Amino acid sequence: MAIQAAIHLPAHWYYAARFLAVLLTIGFVSRPVLSFRAAFPLASIGIGIAVFLIWIGPDLLFGYRHHWLFDNSITGAPASSVAPALKRNVIFVLWRVASSVALVPVLEELFWRGWLMRRLIARDFMKVPLGTYAPTAFWIVAVLFASEHGPYWEVGLAAGIAYNWWIVHTRNLADCMLAHAVTNGLLSLYVLTTGQWQYWL
Repeated sequence: MAIQAAIHLPAHWYYAARFLAVLLTIGFVSRPVLSFRAAFPLASIGIGIAVFLIWIGPDLLFGYRHHWLFDNSITGAPASSVAPALKRNVIFVLWRVASSVALVPVLEELFWRGWLMRRLIARDFMKVPLGTYAPTAFWIVAVLFASEHGPYWEVGLAAGIAYNWWIVHTRNLADCMLAHAVTNGLLSLYVLTTGQWQYWL
């Protein structure tokens, strides 16, 4: 935010500049060592769709999101932090969707399943093959991934388990990135078509 204020960029253009800067950095740094080619693209898309349905299912079927387990001072409230004016800003919405689909899956999969899951197995994580299964690492990553999603922690836990299982099964980070991108893309479409902005915390 300090950078935004210093260069006097409107919020939506700042968001776009940040998106492009991070995306270019990832491409430059990761390209020599990371493949973005999914080994099981159709199955990965299926995993992504399943996680999306898991994400919105509880609210559609049971509507318990404001129970104290999910709406409290620790997890936060299931409400969007997006300002009302930005919800009507086409440029912001386009960049927000692009970030959700193209940026967040790459960053989160690199961190959670590309680095942390392996780092919990061995200090020299580069010696641990992608998808190596160790129960402690598997469940710590799943729980921490859940905690990242605030009032949606229970569906975040289910998603973390699904993505962890998928990296163990495929041993290919690109498949997890694709599944994650499909989930986020469908969730973005759902937010924009239904007005359920609380999914964009």
